[in-house]
Amino acid sequence: MKTLSPAGDLVSRFPGTALCIGIALAAFGLEHVERILAGKAFLETLNIALILGVIQRSFCKPADTFNCGIRFCSKTLLNIAIVLLGTTFSLQAVWSAGPEILLAVLGMVIFSMIFTCWAGRMNGLSRNQTLLVACGDSICGNSAIMAAAPAIQASDEDIGATIAFTAAGGLAVVLGLPVLLPFLNMSGIANGAVAGLTVYAVPQVMAAAAPFGPAALHVGTLVKLMRVLMLGPVCAVLSLTVHRNNARTQPLKPSETGKTHSLFRLVPWYIAGFMAMIIVRSLGVIPEACIAPLSQTATFLTILAMAALGLGIDIRSVFRAGRPLVLTVAMSLAGLLGASILLVRTLNCA
Repeated sequence: MKTLSPAGDLVSRFPGTALCIGIALAAFGLEHVERILAGKAFLETLNIALILGVIQRSFCKPADTFNCGIRFCSKTLLNIAIVLLGTTFSLQAVWSAGPEILLAVLGMVIFSMIFTCWAGRMNGLSRNQTLLVACGDSICGNSAIMAAAPAIQASDEDIGATIAFTAAGGLAVVLGLPVLLPFLNMSGIANGAVAGLTVYAVPQVMAAAAPFGPAALHVGTLVKLMRVLMLGPVCAVLSLTVHRNNARTQPLKPSETGKTHSLFRLVPWYIAGFMAMIIVRSLGVIPEACIAPLSQTATFLTILAMAALGLGIDIRSVFRAGRPLVLTVAMSLAGLLGASILLVRTLNCA
């Protein structure tokens, strides 16, 4: 099998990578226009990049020369982005809020995962799409979906359809919380906690919590970051579970007989890197001045990955997902919202 030199790799990746960069820049521009016209961004750059990629694929499918760069953006650059995401999280923030809040968030993530899996089974949704919806709604939306996808061996069509419908449901939650929560007569802190437990992206949490005051904004952001902490453990468990199931259903090849699989080999490297970066950040090894640039780099690489993912999606597969996916997303978000309100009231935050 012929291997490319480093220079050859760069040349083969250039067309596809350049196309993804162009789509990402267009997505940035459209979000800026959206903010000018509407005063806020209802669709973030991440989702716009995905939509633009799908549109590009629908009207003019990229030639084979673009495939190497597109795969590089959707796989390698995304994995690097997930590792860098770990630098935005500090364990000190968790301990400062108290272990009881961390336990509450952990319990809510576990509940949401189980409830969503039940909803997916009830609606006849495929296993992979059910797990992707569960990870997206329970943890951190697009990043969690794309991080979990390789662990469960999900297809690009499954990923694209799940992101599209989950994003739509998430937008409905962001717009609905400021309308719904005032009727519950809870404190600003309680409202912020509910936003942090139910909305999956940090900017959207801020948008949903801001109307209830600075304290709500602070609590909502903190709770949301605690949910991000669950990304590593959940993806690691999914990876180990899928490997165990495959080992039961698929016989080992003769060359694999007698081989042992270490935990490090079974857990995706980017998940191990994500958790390692959290530890490094918490130990103070990374200078504070580097945190914002690293976060911005992670965001940009994720946008490139979203553009690449869109370029690999056949729009017909999204529409084929249909009713089971819509119902599962709606039930998942409704269950998460109801359980979050109940938890906040039980903890006497109201």
